[in-house]
Amino acid sequence: MNLLAAHLNDAGLLFTDGERILCREPGYALLGDDGLISGREAWASASLEPRRIQNRYWNDLSTTALTDLRFTHLTTADLVSHQLEALWKRVAKPGDKLALAVPGYMSTDNLGLLLGITMDLDIPVVAMVDAAVAATRRQYSNAVPAHIDLSLHSATVTRLSQDGQAQYERAAVVAESGMLSLYAIWLRMIAESFVQQSRFDPLHTAETEQALQDRILDWLAIANTRESVTMDIEYRGIAHQAEIASLEFVAAATPVYQNIVSNLRALYRAGETPALQLSDRAARMPGLADTLKARVGGEVFLLEPGATARGLVARCSEQQPAGGVTLVRHLPWDQAPVSLDVASGNSGSQPTHVLLQNNAVALNARALSLGSQAEEGERWLDLGQDVAGVSRRHCDIAVTNGQCVVTDHSRYGTFLNGHRIDGSAALQTGDVLRVGTPGVELRMIYVESN
Repeated sequence: MNLLAAHLNDAGLLFTDGERILCREPGYALLGDDGLISGREAWASASLEPRRIQNRYWNDLSTTALTDLRFTHLTTADLVSHQLEALWKRVAKPGDKLALAVPGYMSTDNLGLLLGITMDLDIPVVAMVDAAVAATRRQYSNAVPAHIDLSLHSATVTRLSQDGQAQYERAAVVAESGMLSLYAIWLRMIAESFVQQSRFDPLHTAETEQALQDRILDWLAIANTRESVTMDIEYRGIAHQAEIASLEFVAAATPVYQNIVSNLRALYRAGETPALQLSDRAARMPGLADTLKARVGGEVFLLEPGATARGLVARCSEQQPAGGVTLVRHLPWDQAPVSLDVASGNSGSQPTHVLLQNNAVALNARALSLGSQAEEGERWLDLGQDVAGVSRRHCDIAVTNGQCVVTDHSRYGTFLNGHRIDGSAALQTGDVLRVGTPGVELRMIYVESN
């Protein structure tokens, strides 16, 4: 009789007993002529039979009938139940119990339905814990930790507090920034390289497109360790080859990476040192860890495979709580703390001016106030009294302790690259600051001195 843990991220549904990874497979389902199949077998046919594939059911868990004509007799809950039952039968022995690590993209309604499914399947669930909390097993002294993970359709960035334990504080689910968005970008880039270098288009047939999809993780692993990636595909007895510089994978992913960066930076206040904890899945994406360190700052910590589920097994009781299972967002640490250098919190290029329309105003240690009504004796950038959503003294920008910092004083919010800041935030060259809603946009720029 053992306690098992499952990390229910649809990019890799993973079960462990704490020592071994018992299974890992994607949240894919295929409705074939012979019935419903899921996991790796469905993934292996995703390009061959795309119209028979479902891959959003863990993300959109509900009892509403699917709109696809081939699946109208099923709900996403049916697909989750089918895959979860198959996985549990594969890994569990009589008497085993299960703890669940659940991703931030699952809502309260999703989680309630999930627990109902486990009850119908007679799976004895003893705990349900936020995945970022389960993955965070140590204190990051002098820093504020954030956990970064990727699912099939989104990225989740979670800020954690450290009041004697790892505790969920807030999170952002970054849409269209998951594994499938990255795969689509890289598959197009790889296909273009084959066309240019060997005059062969691997996306022209479903068979070779599936071959690309099957091998992409191997090629990404090479891109993480070598300067270039040599790729080969055989079709109808003819071998085709292409080579891509590893940095091209990073460059192609820049829009997705930047979206993750913007959401992550909005979780940090000015003066805080980030401790960026990446799941092994996120760490395998070429250049992502380096991009986060360069654009967000602090230090990056790469977790081992299965870290979330393993962290749950190690810190979870086998006894079912008396009041029933509810979502837990805090756990004690069970590993030695790590101390960070406070100086590592700085990142990016510091702006020298703020640009409003065609006017650039210098930034320095004396605060520049932005709003709709000037105060006597202050440096002031008048945004106009007729601008909706702008407070009289909306925010200040000043250079302090080696950082350019915006501090919000408003009712309507100050937004950094589209995301509302929490009190204050450090600014970088190229940032877009939106003051109010709909408000006014200003750009942070760098001007070289003579």
